[in-house]
Amino acid sequence: MKPMLQRWSDTPTGVVQFVIFTAAGGIAAAVNILSRILFDLAMPYELSIIAAYGCGMTTAYLLNRTFVFAASGRSVHSEYVRFALVNLLAVAQVWIVSVGLARYVFPVVAFSWHPETVAHVIGVFVPVLSSYLGHKHFSFASRPGNQ
Repeated sequence: MKPMLQRWSDTPTGVVQFVIFTAAGGIAAAVNILSRILFDLAMPYELSIIAAYGCGMTTAYLLNRTFVFAASGRSVHSEYVRFALVNLLAVAQVWIVSVGLARYVFPVVAFSWHPETVAHVIGVFVPVLSSYLGHKHFSFASRPGNQ
């Protein structure tokens, strides 16, 4: 029986790894933004950003574990917890940028074309580099003795 989350046999490295990470992040960002639009129907914008982030984060974890990073030697649970810790820093960046733009910057500059969605899209892309480095060196880092 094949493992549920089978990894590619050839793990990408360097620029190729970052490009695939970015593509996986783009897919996860789309899940994040679309789910935020749906969550908006049931909760305030500020809370929908957080709820949607969980959907996008889980998508990102599954894609990164499968296509981007080599096996760490840790359990799925351990990797996911580490992934979530890195994402706590990222969600803070996303929330500050998204809410800051939508609630403070856009009203001042009279930007009114889908301000919450535009702010959220910008916010989602802010933590790309810090997330890549965090996941590479922490979330999916090889467990000692598993080099």
